[in-house]
Amino acid sequence: MNARTTRVLQCSAALVAAGLTLTACGSGGGSSSGSSGQSQSTSFTGRGPITYVSGKDTTGVVQKVIDRWNKLHPKEKVTVIDLPTDPDSQRQQMIQNAETKSDAYTVLSLDAVWTSEFAAHQWIAKLPETQFPLDKMLTPAVDTAKYRGSLYAAPYISNGGILYYRTDLLKKAGIGEPPTTWAEMTADCAKIKKLPEGKDVSCYAGQFQKYEGLTVNFAEAVNSADGVITDADGKPDVDTAAARKGLDFLVGAFKDGTIPKEAITYQEEDSRQAFQDGKLVFLRNWPYVYALAEKSKIAGKYAVAPLPGLNGTGSSSLGGSNLALSSYAKNKATALDFMKFFTDEENATTFLKDAAFAPAYADLYDDKTLTAQYPYLPVLKQSITHAVPRPRVVQYGDVTSAIQQEAYAALTGSKSSAQALKDLQQELQKSTGQ
Repeated sequence: MNARTTRVLQCSAALVAAGLTLTACGSGGGSSSGSSGQSQSTSFTGRGPITYVSGKDTTGVVQKVIDRWNKLHPKEKVTVIDLPTDPDSQRQQMIQNAETKSDAYTVLSLDAVWTSEFAAHQWIAKLPETQFPLDKMLTPAVDTAKYRGSLYAAPYISNGGILYYRTDLLKKAGIGEPPTTWAEMTADCAKIKKLPEGKDVSCYAGQFQKYEGLTVNFAEAVNSADGVITDADGKPDVDTAAARKGLDFLVGAFKDGTIPKEAITYQEEDSRQAFQDGKLVFLRNWPYVYALAEKSKIAGKYAVAPLPGLNGTGSSSLGGSNLALSSYAKNKATALDFMKFFTDEENATTFLKDAAFAPAYADLYDDKTLTAQYPYLPVLKQSITHAVPRPRVVQYGDVTSAIQQEAYAALTGSKSSAQALKDLQQELQKSTGQ
């Protein structure tokens, strides 16, 4: 293994749970600039079999949609390549494939925050904007698919964090509305703890293992306290009083038991299971949990609300996945047609109904039939439209690795919040060169 590959693996190994960007972790991309990527010209020619590369689909709905494509296009079949469910590992394998300029991967399902990194390194091809109905899609979702004003991915699903809460426990405690602030949430938990049903139930959890999910949860806490990680120009600005209030909330919640100690190991599925098993009053997670919780013992006993913040409603990190075309793929004409098919509104509706995937299409959130069937849609739309993107930097791998390292140090007590943020500021300045 050469030094370049070792560097890629080291950087890639430290990403997030739901995904984001880098320069120092790239190899071939180290010499490519944004401008060269922007002028890249793609010839959409060649027809035949292609591959679809994504984290393993646990819902089964993705394969059903691809089966429908394959039935309609028997000579241009799509083969699914399943990567691990962990986004850090997904990104690592996609980068390795790009580094070798392999044509094994055709269409990539990228975390929405990876677009800048993959486009800057010319690992993915620029797409023709007129081929996709971007005007019908949520603006935040479309923005995640662009780099330097050009389209490099097709919005597939959007995503926003939401607060799940136990309606039955709040009602028994005489609480009429879900909390809008962290203080209200902890006060609600104190009341529920006094109930016989609440004695063994923990208050709140998100995703705090050292992976992309920790970056997401840290960013939401900082943003919900009116802080930022990087400013609008990508300049680090995290060593502030506002950011400290956000991190202090998480640190304090672990110390006083508001967040159970075992949550330091939680990824999305761990936290979902804890909520479904009746171990949590409140849970921060993505909309996919809703449909699964309906099949659990808490069915009919929960609802959703916007995330709480320091002084009012909080801010979600913007999530989602986009489809991108590998620059080294064969049969790009087939790939483009498949991407248009896979991301159309009909399939977006299917993904919503069968897997609770957040659609990129704006009108689906206002469809009365859908909102009656999926009552979380209005809350989810609010979450997405007010979401704050994770740092949109080409050096995302280094950035998210630093965030995870310092946030984890603070949560586990090996550093104070103040020291962790000071160290994070310095690391981010090194990573971004600002």
